[in-house]
Amino acid sequence: MTLDAIGQIKEVFTLVDFYQYIKGVEYLICVAFFIGFPMFYRYLHKREQDETKEAARH
Repeated sequence: MTLDAIGQIKEVFTLVDFYQYIKGVEYLICVAFFIGFPMFYRYLHKREQDETKEAARH
C-alpha cells in the first residue's frame, strides 16, 4: 500500500488484500485517537481547574 492509496476506495480481490486495507485504516484511527484523546483530556481538566480557581477566589 502506497501513500497515494490512503483514503481511496479500492477493489479488494482476496482476504489478504482486505486485511491490508483494514490495517491501514486501523492505523489511521489509532493515530487520530492518540492525538485527539490527550487534547480532549486537557480540555476537560482545564475547565475543572478554572472552576476550582474561581471557587478559591470567592
